[in-house]
Amino acid sequence: MQTKRLDMPLLITSITIVTAIVAGLTLFPEAGKAGANHIFGLFTKLFGTPVLLTVFGAVVFLVGLGFSKYGAIKLGDGSPEYSTFNWVAMMVCAGLGSATVYWAFCEWAYYFNAPPMGIAAHTDGAYEVATTYNLFHWGISAWATYCIAALPVAYHFHVRKNAGLSLSAVCTAILNKKETGPAWALTCRIIDIIFIFTCFGGLSITLGVSVPMVSEILCSILGMTPSFGFNLAVILGISAIFSLSSYVGISKGMQRISSMNTYFAIGFCLLIFLIGPTLFIVKSTTNAIGTMLQDFVKMSLWTDPIGESGFPEGWTIFYWLYWITYTPFVGLFITKISKGRTIRGVILNMLVSGSMGCWFFFGIIGNFSMKTQLTKAVDVAGMVASGKGNSAIVEIMNTLPASSLFIIMFALISVLFLATTLDSAAYTMAATVTPGLKTGEDPSPMHRLFWCVMLAAVPLAMMFINAPLNTIKTCAIVTAVPLTFIICYMVYGFISWLREDFADLTEKEIRARG
Repeated sequence: MQTKRLDMPLLITSITIVTAIVAGLTLFPEAGKAGANHIFGLFTKLFGTPVLLTVFGAVVFLVGLGFSKYGAIKLGDGSPEYSTFNWVAMMVCAGLGSATVYWAFCEWAYYFNAPPMGIAAHTDGAYEVATTYNLFHWGISAWATYCIAALPVAYHFHVRKNAGLSLSAVCTAILNKKETGPAWALTCRIIDIIFIFTCFGGLSITLGVSVPMVSEILCSILGMTPSFGFNLAVILGISAIFSLSSYVGISKGMQRISSMNTYFAIGFCLLIFLIGPTLFIVKSTTNAIGTMLQDFVKMSLWTDPIGESGFPEGWTIFYWLYWITYTPFVGLFITKISKGRTIRGVILNMLVSGSMGCWFFFGIIGNFSMKTQLTKAVDVAGMVASGKGNSAIVEIMNTLPASSLFIIMFALISVLFLATTLDSAAYTMAATVTPGLKTGEDPSPMHRLFWCVMLAAVPLAMMFINAPLNTIKTCAIVTAVPLTFIICYMVYGFISWLREDFADLTEKEIRARG
């Protein structure tokens, strides 16, 4: 069932803010870059340590919750709407996006060029720590940030049966406010504006990194030179795909695209695994997972107080804030597709299935890329250092037999990853601006289509001014910090609900109520 109710003040305010950002970046590009660099450094220094503690705390809390009796609580009535494979596929595709494929090829090279913990650059130790940090940044902690935001929303919507699929609706329910005065109404507006602004911030990184990458790959096939016009054509093509997917709905659109893309990604990785340096991939991935699990606490809380290399701020803290920018729309989307699942099932699949999916992808692609560096087939580290990461990806794939086939598959996977991410974002943004959304209701297709178009605006401005990575990163940093406080409040309310509803019941009794 679809609803056409709209929160027009929130819609108009959001559009005004986004339009102002796009205009400012387009008209004053140099000032925008300078300001972004200053804000990035300031925010990561001030909020870095609290963010590290918060994300590590989320991991500990979720593990404890999953093993407790509360893990047996069922999110909604009836059986799950989607098969486990389709559910996990949609969850992973919504949570990753096509920026994943860029980082899978190139991220290790950034760490190799400037490794953490006092390790010398361009050494054997730098190679090993690069793979380890690659899997760490795309593993358990990342998925914990998604899960910690998803559970309060899912409990609010499916267990408590509260209306409204938005962060402000959850906060209102926690306060148990039946009548909302002007002060709380304004607070709700601010919360939802932060949510929408956060979506634009996170997706600016995804599109700002992935669209030029896709353009470079397609241009290598067509024999053309990448340009802003070609980037525009690519993003319009991608927008058409995810707009169609968003218009037809989750079951017909998102489910099919995400399932198809999951099969493509698995097939792409397996082909590289079999054709490429199979033994090296196995050994390096195994070594990295072992090292990461052994040093998980150290890596999670490392602040580099003496050396002050900037690595924690530039990478770990940035990544945790980047994941936090995705939590609102991924959390709301996971709420929508997780009806009938238990809290334990959601935690298990997000922390384990999500992490293993990333490790599978990054272990194979990243180590294949690293092997081309070791054999001197491609100077990946040098190309990344000179800002030619996209060209490096093309050269890496050109080392494979039938390289054109792999390049085409890679481009297709990138487009589909991006389409599913933007589809889930458009859905949840439309849901936020549709007040009182109830179980079984969806925002109207045209409303979701509108947000699909809007989501392309900020990234296009970034590409137009040729913004460097730090400028794009700043979009995530600025929006994630206030959102962290909102998520912490939601978790507080979630714990209160659990105690109020199930504290006097045993796990057996909770299962029986299922």
